[in-house]
Amino acid sequence: MRPGAPAGFVHEAAFPGSDREFLDVVVPFVRRGLAADEPVVVAYGPRQRELLSGALGPDSGVLFLDGGEQYARPALALKQYRELFGDLLASGAQRIRVTGEVSYHGLREQWDWWARYESAVNTAWAGLPVWALCPYDVRHTPPRVVDDVRRTHPYRAVPGGHYRDPAYQEPGEFVPGVGAWRDPLEQDAPVLDLADPQPGPARDAVAALRQAAGVSVDDLQALLVAVSEAVTNAWLHGRPPVRLRAWTGPGRLVVSVADAGPGPADPMAGLVPGPAPAAWVCGSPISCVRMCRCSVTRTVSRCAWPPGGSAAERRAADWCRGGC
Repeated sequence: MRPGAPAGFVHEAAFPGSDREFLDVVVPFVRRGLAADEPVVVAYGPRQRELLSGALGPDSGVLFLDGGEQYARPALALKQYRELFGDLLASGAQRIRVTGEVSYHGLREQWDWWARYESAVNTAWAGLPVWALCPYDVRHTPPRVVDDVRRTHPYRAVPGGHYRDPAYQEPGEFVPGVGAWRDPLEQDAPVLDLADPQPGPARDAVAALRQAAGVSVDDLQALLVAVSEAVTNAWLHGRPPVRLRAWTGPGRLVVSVADAGPGPADPMAGLVPGPAPAAWVCGSPISCVRMCRCSVTRTVSRCAWPPGGSAAERRAADWCRGGC
């Protein structure tokens, strides 16, 4: 461990601007872990994996994961990492190193989900003997995302060392600066706008839009479960007033449930399961089959079904199908 690094969970960011800078930060981190007989987990896309494989050589002993699968969804990433860490510690590991990167599309319309993830791991993994290095390539990372990354990582890694980042904010204080992704239908005026709805009236109002939207009964029922839980969780975890709006398009029905923000009082809400389904800001695993997303800027859930044809809508649909 480099001088000055604390025990327990260490979470640091790096901001390389070239492949060389990426390797200058990540390769020494990996090699120090291997030299100390620490399990080293690497989760990147194909290009970064190729760069690291070439620099480290064959049979390096590194556990390579597919970054696209590992970072498919924030709650799933938290769950998978926690299970992996548990297995490695049970096998005798004294300390674990992990380095990975949120995929580039996650830095755009999905970033607010990942900003919460980067903040929440400081609570979720607190006390674990895990050292996490998160490089964000500034060639592809928007400046506003860089600002959020600095505020969610206590440490900054640079070639040859690291330091405490004064921009860091504790999870209970952090609110992302990047606005939430919005469905293209939301550019138009909503066909339904309810103030402070309760779950029952909210379901009834959304159900009345089925024929205008042209969605199936089965899809509507799945959507209504999501709407019910989104409204319930906005009241439980958000701040009033609560607002429900809906938009219709050819074969589509989009619903947004938002509270006054700035975010859930519990920084882990929606990212780890609580004692009851109501502890999920995104709803229970069942409703998440059709519920798309939760924002941090405000507690926002969006439900859209069936998906449209744009790349952004397809990615949102992938999220819906996979759950929270």
